[in-house]
Amino acid sequence: MLTTIAWISLLIAFACALMIAADEVRRPQAMGIMNVVWPVTALYLSVFALVGYFWFGRSKAGHEHHHEMSEDMNHGHGGHMAMRRRDPDWKQIAMAASHCGAGCVLGDVISEFGIHAGRLTIFGSPLWASYVIDLVAAWLLGILFQYYSIQPMRHLPPAQALGEAIKADTLSILSFQVGMYAWMALTYFVLFPAPHLTPMEPGFWLMMQIAMVCGFLTTAPMNQWLVRRGIKATMG
Repeated sequence: MLTTIAWISLLIAFACALMIAADEVRRPQAMGIMNVVWPVTALYLSVFALVGYFWFGRSKAGHEHHHEMSEDMNHGHGGHMAMRRRDPDWKQIAMAASHCGAGCVLGDVISEFGIHAGRLTIFGSPLWASYVIDLVAAWLLGILFQYYSIQPMRHLPPAQALGEAIKADTLSILSFQVGMYAWMALTYFVLFPAPHLTPMEPGFWLMMQIAMVCGFLTTAPMNQWLVRRGIKATMG
């Protein structure tokens, strides 16, 4: 039963990701990295990502939106770059959270296959290995995603853009991993204590989809705070 439900969930998610990607070929996002963020988000938010994309994500593609984001991040005195502090609406929070989440998701997926293939453990447990390695991979890819948002908009030198990316997304990434790790622990210790699910089973990825949804929910409030404080720019 679990396998059947998992396959249905995974196939729906992949179909949603493919529909978004196909539409982006014809109508690419103004911010290039969002062409990756939206399909990756659909891998765990599934139909919710698809609805969100056609509701408010797709409509934001275009020159005017790119100009608006650039203005938000390029005003100030004496040529200094600064992000306008604003009270973001729920759509902007969702997009900011999904931007962070996409890097985390890709890092987690790559790590989980690597941990399983290498039979890696920490203190004899693959879960602790997942916690450590997933976090490192998620942070690296999450910062990379943020870098390719900041650098094109603000035209900063690479080192400065990297520093801004680290400042803007580190707390966001950590918040995503907290929610995800909580569900992973529940899966490992309570739902499937023995035998444990592995990345070679569809049920494992159903549980990871749920874990990533939990991560999205825990990083959304952090993204709201970061945007309000002017630390992170809105994605929409």
